[in-house]
Amino acid sequence: MQDDLTARAHTWLTEDPDPDTRTELAQLIESGDVKELEARFSGTLQFGTAGLRGELGAGPMRMNRTVVIRAAAGLAAYLKKHGNENGVVVIGYDARHKSKDFAQDTAAVMTGAGLTAKVLPRPLPTPVLAFAIRHLGAVAGVEVTASHNPPRDNGYKVYLGDGSQIVPPADAEIAAEIDAIGSLLDVPRPDSGWETLDDAVLDAYLARTDAVLAAGSPRTARTVYTAMHGVGRDTLLAAFARAGFPAPDLVAEQADPDPDFPTVAFPNPEEPGAMDLAFAKASETGPDLIIANDPDADRCAVAVKDDRTEDGNGWRMLSGDEVGSLLATHLVTRGAHGTFAESIVSSSLLGRIAEKAGLPYEETLTGFKWIARVEGLRFGYEEALGYCVDPEGVRDKDGITAALLITELASGLKEQGRTLTDLLDDIAVEHGLHATDQLSVRVEDLSIIARAMQRLREHPPTELAGLPITRAEDLTRGTDRLPPTDGLRYTLTGARVIVRPSGTEPKLKCYLEVVIPVADHADLPTARTKATALLTRIKQDLSAAAGI
Repeated sequence: MQDDLTARAHTWLTEDPDPDTRTELAQLIESGDVKELEARFSGTLQFGTAGLRGELGAGPMRMNRTVVIRAAAGLAAYLKKHGNENGVVVIGYDARHKSKDFAQDTAAVMTGAGLTAKVLPRPLPTPVLAFAIRHLGAVAGVEVTASHNPPRDNGYKVYLGDGSQIVPPADAEIAAEIDAIGSLLDVPRPDSGWETLDDAVLDAYLARTDAVLAAGSPRTARTVYTAMHGVGRDTLLAAFARAGFPAPDLVAEQADPDPDFPTVAFPNPEEPGAMDLAFAKASETGPDLIIANDPDADRCAVAVKDDRTEDGNGWRMLSGDEVGSLLATHLVTRGAHGTFAESIVSSSLLGRIAEKAGLPYEETLTGFKWIARVEGLRFGYEEALGYCVDPEGVRDKDGITAALLITELASGLKEQGRTLTDLLDDIAVEHGLHATDQLSVRVEDLSIIARAMQRLREHPPTELAGLPITRAEDLTRGTDRLPPTDGLRYTLTGARVIVRPSGTEPKLKCYLEVVIPVADHADLPTARTKATALLTRIKQDLSAAAGI
C-alpha cells in the first residue's frame, strides 16, 4: 500500500511543472509522511458545476498547476468536440496565490489546442470576466478564483459562451474529458501565442455599469467601502466616479489586494468580525451606508446605521434577503419589466413583491448558474449576497453594479429624509415580515454532513418550534419545477426550512424563514421579537433532529 502511494507520488513529481509544489512533494516523500501523502493522493479534486476549488498544494487532491493544466486540457477537448475548434477562450484571475500562474497555464493549454486565448490584463473582478465572454464573442471563459474561501484555497470557475457558469450535463462531459487526459507531458503548452488584453474590455464593462442607474437619479449617498483585501477597489471606484457618486471612504487596511487576507479569519463579509474595520471607519466618517465586496467582487454586502445593534457599534449588516428585497422594490418603483428570480434558499418575499407588481417570478436551484439562465430575467438574487441587476451585461452575480444600484436607492431615500431601514419597514408592513436566518455548521470531517443528511431522511421531524411540518420534500428526487439536488425542504405553518450541503465549502447549511403578518408600523417591534424567538427555536429543534 505504502509502496503504491510512494510510486504514485513519484509519478506525479515527474510531471509537475511547478518548482514550489515539486519541492513540497519531494519533502513529503523523503519524510515518509504517509498520512499526508494519503490525503493528497486519496482521489482527485472533482470537477463539477462549481468547477474546481480546494486547498493549494501538491497532489491530485489539491489545487496546483498540474491539476489546472489537466482541467484546461479537458475543457479544450470538450470545446473542440462541440465544434469550437478556433473559438476564443477568455481568462480572468484574482489576486490569490498562484492565480496568475493558473491563468497563464490555461492560456498556454488553449493556445496549444488551437483555440484563441485572451487573458485579462491584471487581477480583476469576476463580473468583468463574465461580461468579457459575451462582449468578445468567446466560446468559453475561465476565472481563477476561490471567491471568499480561506487564503490557502484557490479555484477554477468555467463559463460557456452564453456568459453563464456551466450546468449539467456540461460539467460531467468536461470532467470526462479531464479524466481522459494521459501524461501531462503530452499536453502542448507553448510559451507564447495568446493575447494579453488591454483595458478596452474593462472600459466597456464600466460603460455598461451606467445602464443600471436611472437617468437623472440622485447620486448623493456617502459610503464607506471595503474590498476585503480583494480586487474590487479600482473597478468600484471607477464605476462610482463615472456615476457621479461621492468618492467612497476606503477601509485602508483592507483596500489593497493581499492573498494572505491578514485582517480577517475568513475574507467573507458574512463571517463574524470581517466587517469590524468597516464599522470602525463608518463611526469616524458617518456615511449613509457601508458597502463591501468579497475578494473577487462578485458579491456585495451592505450595512446600515442602526442604534438597536446588540454590540452597540451603531451599524448592522443587512442580510442578503433584505438587500434583495430592497433592490427588487427599487426596480419595481422604477418600472422594471421582466422576470424576477431567486434560488430556493432565498426569501419567499421576492415572490410576493413580483406578484404584487404583476411581474413573472421563478425559483431555481442554488447558484447563479441556474438563476442566470431564467428566461427573460430582469433581476436575480441569492441570499449569499449575490445580485444580478444587469443580466444583459453580466449573466452572473455582480458586486459592482449591485453596489451602484443600492447606493442609488439610498440616495433617493436620502433626498426624502428617509433611509434603507425605513424602506425595509414599509416592505414588511406591505408584504409581512419575512425574517430569515441560517444554521451553518463548518466541519473538518465531511462524513458529519453525510450522516446529518441521512439522519434527517431516515427520521424526519414532524414539527419544529411547535409548528407542524405540512410538507417534507427530498430534493434528490427533483420536483415538477426543479431538477434533482442534494437537499431537504420543509414547509411549516408560517415558516420554511431548507437543509443542504454547501457546494463550495465544508459546511452543512440550513436556511430558515418565518413570515409574520404585520398590520401597521406600530406592530413591527412585536413581530420582530416573535420572529427572532421562532427562528431560535427552529434552529435548536433542527440541530437536535440532524444531530449536529
